[in-house]
Amino acid sequence: MQYPEPIAQLIDSYMKLPGIGQKSATRLAFFTIDMAQDDVTAFSKALISAKRDLHFCSICGNITESDPCTICADKTRDQSHVLVVEQAKDIMVMERMKEYHGLYHVLHGVMSPIEGKGPEDLNITSLINRLQKNPAIKEVIIATNATPEGEATAMYLSRLIKPAGIKVTRLAHGLSVGSDIEYADEMTLFKAVEGRTEM
Repeated sequence: MQYPEPIAQLIDSYMKLPGIGQKSATRLAFFTIDMAQDDVTAFSKALISAKRDLHFCSICGNITESDPCTICADKTRDQSHVLVVEQAKDIMVMERMKEYHGLYHVLHGVMSPIEGKGPEDLNITSLINRLQKNPAIKEVIIATNATPEGEATAMYLSRLIKPAGIKVTRLAHGLSVGSDIEYADEMTLFKAVEGRTEM
């Protein structure tokens, strides 16, 4: 039996989201149908508003309603540090920590030969321009994920930025707080030993 066309379209729409397969999309579609009309209207308005009203900051590439974003516009932040992240959502994670008070730069991905993504597909040119125009920036902290693609992107950025005399650092990797050594894999242990600090 085939679903009525509106349900089939809704299922197809949900399947466009990452990690949503046929079963999950079907479950979400029927959940949506059971929602109150006001909730469905608010949900659809939120989707349209997010797509229409948000854009990328012209300085750092963060998702924002205003340009520049509130972080770039905040002159009380430490202007000498720029933390480079893969995605805008990574900024929110760092901000929740409430310990970093510098600036950010969003790459919008990482280099991935398998996916056909090279440096020209990332927000790297604007980072280099930003570093050239702002002599106050003394350190770039690379906070890409500890994946092969994240590591390759970090190395590429480091080779690109270091000749300009700007300090380039990488977030530490290794054992998480509260974890047991016996359960850590070899790469995690290697990174923990490599990134050890003096006490």
